[in-house]
Amino acid sequence: MDTFLLHRRLAEDTALAFELPLCSVLLMNDATVPWLILVPRRLGVREIHELERADRMILMEELAFASKVSCALYSPDKLNIGALGNIVDQLHIHVVSRFRADRAWPGPVWGANGARAYDGEGLAAEAARVRKAFEDGLNSA
Repeated sequence: MDTFLLHRRLAEDTALAFELPLCSVLLMNDATVPWLILVPRRLGVREIHELERADRMILMEELAFASKVSCALYSPDKLNIGALGNIVDQLHIHVVSRFRADRAWPGPVWGANGARAYDGEGLAAEAARVRKAFEDGLNSA
């Protein structure tokens, strides 16, 4: 039996924040922009249309939930949501909280200069904060 494995690049660049029924919710290691990544735990899937219909429906609900959590936590001016996959060929969806004063506004954060990793235990602490927000959101639903 094959086991789902997170792509090496995602594993190196993120911290696990929460597990939803379909997706792992990762926090990007960029302290300049609050950035979640949802990864459906399905083997060999590169594109949304490759998911089974039921999984596509679950993905949309989980994406909406992650968006609500991001808005509640960070109060962004805008959410950017994208499934690029040009470098990482495992299906993953970015949920990026954007601010008019962030390092890349109004352009995309991908490839923009100025990214900065969290200091010390900052990534783990922020992932714990995200985890609590997801738990609180599930408890209030």
